[in-house]
Amino acid sequence: MQKLVVIRNAAAGSADSAAGTAALDVLAAETDVVIATLDSPAEIAGVLAEHRDREPVVLGGDGSLHALVAALRDRGELADRPVGLIPLGTGNDFARTLGIPLDPEAAARVVLRRHRRTLDLLHDSRGGIVVNAAHLGVGAEASRRAAPLKPWLRRFAYTAGSVVAGLRTPGWHLRVRVDDETVADGERRVLMVGIGTGATIGGGTPLLPDAEPDDGTVHVMVSFATGPLSRLAYAKHLRDGSHPARRDVVHRQGATVTVDGDPVPVNADGELDGPYSHHEWRLHARAWRITVPPPDRSGGRTPGGRPDGTADTS
Repeated sequence: MQKLVVIRNAAAGSADSAAGTAALDVLAAETDVVIATLDSPAEIAGVLAEHRDREPVVLGGDGSLHALVAALRDRGELADRPVGLIPLGTGNDFARTLGIPLDPEAAARVVLRRHRRTLDLLHDSRGGIVVNAAHLGVGAEASRRAAPLKPWLRRFAYTAGSVVAGLRTPGWHLRVRVDDETVADGERRVLMVGIGTGATIGGGTPLLPDAEPDDGTVHVMVSFATGPLSRLAYAKHLRDGSHPARRDVVHRQGATVTVDGDPVPVNADGELDGPYSHHEWRLHARAWRITVPPPDRSGGRTPGGRPDGTADTS
């Protein structure tokens, strides 16, 4: 019988909701499952050590998944312990990228099918990781302003925060390098930098619409839309994913990203950090595994996956 340890955050009310309970019932009907309710992400390492023979499953959002993957990285277990995800967060952006159902019961059934996909991971210069995406500048400022609105507006809080931040932020002087290419030279103000392997942030905003989390590259987007009218136009195009076609937006792919310049706030997988005047990210290809829906029987793609539907089923 499959042996699981489900990790949930005691502070997240949704984990104890009817939907969360229903998802746990689905798992309990077919697996040997232990539930670990934590008060802090710092407790994850202890849970993993106590239940070495169990596959970890996150009952939560992008931040909870980030904390679990970081703990597995620190323990040297990323390659050995595949991860399951039952999305109960505010944005659930990585679940969207991977095609994991946002309905918790349906997501629990995906965990039971044990169809794994091997994904890339970003490591930063401060010892952190990025599972989905990091963004600097107006997006992180929007997240800061959205935080107190989340209990009322849920995933729409980011939209509200974006409006306020977009109107008030003049931009930052940043030097952005992707591998050996200088994408921004620090002279021209930058509104936003997006870095990641996942496609969306903020509950479905397509920051990096062409990103695939197993394509072996980090996707980078730099927006120079700092004028009042260009900021509004950029925000509109960002919502529908057409912003890469703008003349004041640059998109690159590579293996390393360096950002220097004015101290700028950072949002990594929904968690705010900084402001920092220097930051680096490096891609680690095929670093970890997560359970995803299998490819459809017509020979199409795994939702959010490669066109051939390939995945690691070990």
